[in-house]
Amino acid sequence: MLDNTLRQRPLALLAALVLAQVLLLAFQIKRDHDVRLIRYWTTAAIMPFERSGTWGFSKTGGIWSNYIGLRGTHAENARLQAEVDQLRLRNRDLEGQAGEAQRLSLLLNFHEAHPETPMLAAQVIGASADPASHTLFLNRGDRDHVRRNQAVITPDGIVGKIVEVFPATSQVLLINDKDSGAGALLADTRTHGVVKGSGDPDPRLDYVVNDEPVHPGEMILTSGEDRIFPKDLLIGTVSIANQGNPFQVIHVRPAARLDRLEDVLILLTPQELKKANESADAGGADANSPGIVQKETAPTAVSSKPPSASPATQSPAAAPTAPKN
Repeated sequence: MLDNTLRQRPLALLAALVLAQVLLLAFQIKRDHDVRLIRYWTTAAIMPFERSGTWGFSKTGGIWSNYIGLRGTHAENARLQAEVDQLRLRNRDLEGQAGEAQRLSLLLNFHEAHPETPMLAAQVIGASADPASHTLFLNRGDRDHVRRNQAVITPDGIVGKIVEVFPATSQVLLINDKDSGAGALLADTRTHGVVKGSGDPDPRLDYVVNDEPVHPGEMILTSGEDRIFPKDLLIGTVSIANQGNPFQVIHVRPAARLDRLEDVLILLTPQELKKANESADAGGADANSPGIVQKETAPTAVSSKPPSASPATQSPAAAPTAPKN
């Protein structure tokens, strides 16, 4: 064993001398850019370990930072989504307020253009569930001196008439209901007729003879003969006019959007306005409250007498069959 040890010492010493010589040469020899060989070898030996360490630390740090950042991103996203929902609700609320202000402005402008007619502003609060019935419910009733057969209009055109009155609400029969009717005349020729509902969205103009010239787009106005609607209020325009037997078949496109009504005007009679004033003087309902519009002189277009017959129940013989100038 001692012999083996003695034999290995020269080999180890030789290896150490060779290694020392190589290192010395590597220290003295220079490569490109004046870089010593020993430095090149050292860098080449250490670089894989540095790369592995850097890669491991970067991945570990990235996973940790992404996890923390992802949690923060989720929280921030939830907060921003809540703010967006609130802003959307606020925007819808502001749009609704702007629309209501615009509608009320139209009602006010319409009253200023017709100061001789007492009016009561009302809001639509419901509609009939029967698809064959075209009726609406308003938030005005007997307490507001609303009575049957009072006209309901908008600045765009007529809507219908009051058919039922309750203490705080009332029911309106629209002009396109099959039981409705209104005296009418063509704006160009002043030819009289009766606008009747058929249950469809568009009513008809009846009792216009075939010889009368009628063209699509012609305006149709109230004639005042039904003693419900004042004269020369806009009903709508002619959409279709065809020859019939014995009268023309004329379809009317209502001027008022009957399918999207929100605010309307009820035309009061002078007697009802007088009662409202008397109630206010007696300490009852306030006639000066918002919604009731007073006047100084009684309108001449609205009669205080109850109508003798509804236009929808008049016989064809009672309706005009010839043009009136």
